[in-house]
Amino acid sequence: MAKQITPQEVEKRLQNKQEIIVIDVREPAEVATGKIPGAVHIPLGQLALRKSELDNDKLYIITCQSGNRSKAACGILEALGFKVEDMIGGMNNWNGATDK
Repeated sequence: MAKQITPQEVEKRLQNKQEIIVIDVREPAEVATGKIPGAVHIPLGQLALRKSELDNDKLYIITCQSGNRSKAACGILEALGFKVEDMIGGMNNWNGATDK
């Protein structure tokens, strides 16, 4: 099971200029309402198909709207050999800046 990370921890890492890669697994209409700055959008249904875009040596933070899809995405990515952390509560709990 993937390690969990709070939205506050993600925001702190971003503010400290730590190199993190956020993958947003929501659907396009949801992402259009705003996403974490710099987040990569890969809808949950496309994760396995787009695994070649990811690097096994990097750590990915996975987010969705409420936390359910990110948990599923973490399971898929872990099974494919990727290192992931699940952002608890998804974008519903995100209070930081967003990009459109």
